[in-house]
Amino acid sequence: MSQSIADMLNDKSREQMRSMIKTNKTIAELKPGEKADGFYLIKNYEVKKTTNGKQYIDIDLVDKTGEINAKVWDYSQETEKLIEENPIVKVRGEVLEWSGARQLKVNKIREKKPEDNVHIQELIPSAPIDLGEMLEAVKSYIKKIKDIEIRTLTDNILKKYENKLYYYPAAKRNHHSYRGGLLYHNLRMLQSGEKLCQVYDFLNADYVYAGVILHDMCKVLEMESDEYGIVSDYSMEGKLLGHIIQGIKEIETEGEKIGIDREKSVLLQHMVLSHHYEPEFGSPKKPMTAEAELLHFLDIIDARMFDFEHSLETIEPGQFTDKIWLLDNRNLYKSKDS
Repeated sequence: MSQSIADMLNDKSREQMRSMIKTNKTIAELKPGEKADGFYLIKNYEVKKTTNGKQYIDIDLVDKTGEINAKVWDYSQETEKLIEENPIVKVRGEVLEWSGARQLKVNKIREKKPEDNVHIQELIPSAPIDLGEMLEAVKSYIKKIKDIEIRTLTDNILKKYENKLYYYPAAKRNHHSYRGGLLYHNLRMLQSGEKLCQVYDFLNADYVYAGVILHDMCKVLEMESDEYGIVSDYSMEGKLLGHIIQGIKEIETEGEKIGIDREKSVLLQHMVLSHHYEPEFGSPKKPMTAEAELLHFLDIIDARMFDFEHSLETIEPGQFTDKIWLLDNRNLYKSKDS
């Protein structure tokens, strides 16, 4: 029997509906007012309450292209268990705009099934340079340190934690919060520092290189990360001490082992201590050496450039981004020449 005109129209309507919802949309492709339908990696989640006491689930979802906050407003224990037990989920929902940023309202969520043929490695946000290549590049800067005591101290501490550097992010959230992010952050700071030492030739490059490598090294002790660069929580020491205090202790302990000159040890500790610049950000002292001052601004520059680069890559030339909270709620513009 031939297909009726009504059936043909229904088929056409269904086809049009399917074309309106592109499956497996990446996070970078999600735009306010559109539908979301894809597989994402759960970075972290938390059960919260609305002002009227109703429970909901707040989730940070990621893939290789970015990150988005999502809300499951219809809370159930089954949904919470599903999220807790499955690192990868299939999500269908609506992309909204809230306070100038994208937000995903989750309508349906399920676990990844074997027949979906989706692998976690395909979704992991990671540094754009091979991890082994980055580690060797960072080690090459240690070889450039002329002072044998500073070089030995820096090399010993790097070797102690280099296995974790292969996957550790630079933060749980914010800049370089992906697999290998800490290593990538270090490398770009070293590259910038090397150029600036050529401009400001009164600087002691030994302290600049050592300070960059050591300033965030103890984030591997501050955070608890899996091999995919996903931070589940801060460690007990991280919550009570933080990476700055832990970093100072590391320099002091390793310095005593090799019998480093006291001034050299204190100057390196000062660089780690002061690199956040302000007490409210964890630094009780501001930089008192030129190398410590440079370290602070190298850190700021790389973090800010990461935020710009990461935000602008998701939009077309001639467009503005959503408001970027990390950049004082600014809307960034991507020039037509980009």
